[in-house]
Amino acid sequence: MAFPIVDRPAAATDTSTPVRHAVIFDLDGVVVDSFAVMSEAFAIAYAEVVGDGPAPFEEYRRHLGRYFPDIMRIMNLPLAMEEPFVRESYRLADQVQVFDGILELLLTLRVRGLRLAVATGKSGPRARSLLDRLGLLPFFAHVIGSDEVARPKPAPDIVRHALNLLDVPPERAIMVGDAPTDLASARGAGVASAAALWAPLEDVGELLAGGPDVVLHRPADLLALCPAVPAG
Repeated sequence: MAFPIVDRPAAATDTSTPVRHAVIFDLDGVVVDSFAVMSEAFAIAYAEVVGDGPAPFEEYRRHLGRYFPDIMRIMNLPLAMEEPFVRESYRLADQVQVFDGILELLLTLRVRGLRLAVATGKSGPRARSLLDRLGLLPFFAHVIGSDEVARPKPAPDIVRHALNLLDVPPERAIMVGDAPTDLASARGAGVASAAALWAPLEDVGELLAGGPDVVLHRPADLLALCPAVPAG
């Protein structure tokens, strides 16, 4: 018995979806579950730089998708927190988990001929190091960090850069993210956006209010939007 695996917003009436040639992924909350590691690294950095008291990780998490220094500025926290946060993130990287279904998704997309990239709020070196450690780096033609573009998310620069590197026009790509900043970056670049709901989210309503083109409940749902790329 057939059943729907993708929720489309009610306002979406155009069913003529172009064949996708590329998928651009956010990293944290989409490909990897790194929230526990982030929380510990953030707490250590806060204690070292700010001092005693509870680290405001829940507020930090609401800004995920942005570049770490930008989050510090938004939260009025010292930029000096970046060094211990990055140090601890590297130290704890072995504790990061790949979401169930992601490996199978990446394998299938590659077999179907799609080109894959990561556009993340992390720095490029840290993102590539983590993916390499997890054995996922070979799946991605490009991994772009927020330190490698002029304006990080929610600006469209990182998605446009990914498109240029992939040599794919905006209408032939889709971006998968779990934060409003991801959706805004995709929209600004003229790329369709998919909201990923397989990670525990603090505010699903805020993500959906960002106006994703589609909503995905599990990684395999993306396959309905990404058939095999025609040969030739």
